[in-house]
Amino acid sequence: MKDLVEKHWDYSLHAKYYEYRPNYNPRAIDLLAQYVGSTGSADFVVADLGAGTGNLTIMLLERGVSVVAVEPNDQMRGFGIERTAESSQVKWVKANGTETGIADATANWVTFGSSFNVMDRTLALKEAHRILKPGGYFSCMWNHRNLHDPIQEQAENIIVSFVPDYDRGVRREDQRPVLEEHEHLFGEILYLESDFVVPRTIDQYISAWRSVKNKYWDFATEEGAALFGKITEAMRKELPAEFTIRYTTRAWTAQRVG
Repeated sequence: MKDLVEKHWDYSLHAKYYEYRPNYNPRAIDLLAQYVGSTGSADFVVADLGAGTGNLTIMLLERGVSVVAVEPNDQMRGFGIERTAESSQVKWVKANGTETGIADATANWVTFGSSFNVMDRTLALKEAHRILKPGGYFSCMWNHRNLHDPIQEQAENIIVSFVPDYDRGVRREDQRPVLEEHEHLFGEILYLESDFVVPRTIDQYISAWRSVKNKYWDFATEEGAALFGKITEAMRKELPAEFTIRYTTRAWTAQRVG
């Protein structure tokens, strides 16, 4: 099962485009760091699970903490190592978010930046509980396209015109129910969302879409690559060359029980 999951969520063909994704709203990360009691120093340890190319890892390091960045994909992890090479407070580990290899009760905070949805969430919560210190915190977060934004709405309409049954998946779901199902592991749930805007060119916007892996366009297949080509061709025709677009950082945080 583990091999099947890793194959299904293999981001090797998408890794180099992750830098085009807008990062999380800095104000949201600041608020979360304050809420979980971050000391802003190296003795505060964050386990960033499914760290990818280091987008969230970098933001955590900028806030002075130590980070154990866990990422199973070699190409993703390689980019992350390059991007954080100047920091002495990060350790990269080849493992997945449900079997991290991190010692029991050693992390103050466990984060999942756009990764909680790509693994078995029950196993991920059990692993987070195991590696957290008593009183430590779990957080999962995503950047969601704000579909009230005119450009985002137009892009969504283009996608749906080619993929009528387009579904944004688990990453768009409210994570409270899964946390409440595991109230023996985590309690005191905090939900936070924060809007932000970013300037983009059409090339940057399409490159960010190239970082997306889903069941509709698989770059490893001719059909998937062709579909993505049609979608992006339509985007180039219908969207402006430069624009400002709105995203929303959404995060769920809960405290370790026991």
